[in-house]
Amino acid sequence: MSRIPTPASISEAPEASRALLEAVNSLLGTVPNLFRITSNSPKTLEGYLGLNGALSAGSLSAQTRERIALAVAEINDCAYCLAAHDYLGRNVAKLSSEEIESARRGHSDDEKAAVAVEFAAKITNERGNVSSDDVQKVRSAGYSDAELVEIIGNVALNILTNYINRVLATEIDFPSVEPLSK
Repeated sequence: MSRIPTPASISEAPEASRALLEAVNSLLGTVPNLFRITSNSPKTLEGYLGLNGALSAGSLSAQTRERIALAVAEINDCAYCLAAHDYLGRNVAKLSSEEIESARRGHSDDEKAAVAVEFAAKITNERGNVSSDDVQKVRSAGYSDAELVEIIGNVALNILTNYINRVLATEIDFPSVEPLSK
């Protein structure tokens, strides 16, 4: 059970969040609990959706963004985000089971994506304290400065949802995923 109320429907959410939740429903055909619990703060929901939308329109592929989300969720031990991104990784980004497990371990079988995922994992593990060599490795792998910033933005976006779900104990509404043994 979550630590604060999760509106059971769009009509039960704060009025200022309803149009945003309707947009989520139109896009996904459902409104997952993450969006409904976040709707308790219309401005937080608006900010999350804005950043998510902007990064989705960025240069990083959906596959790379899902790999980053999986790595960050595993590091932050976020059961909700692991379940959600396992589902999205399989069904939207079309990642294989092996690639999903690799991403959860902070790696990728794709050479270029591996650099982004490893960098994202390092950012998360080191709370942003990375070296100039770490940044140069990303650039040397062929990522532009804009893509480098997008990797950081995706880490931040996923930390936001990890923390919302961990702090508020959001009820998981995706098929559950077991944490990896470290």
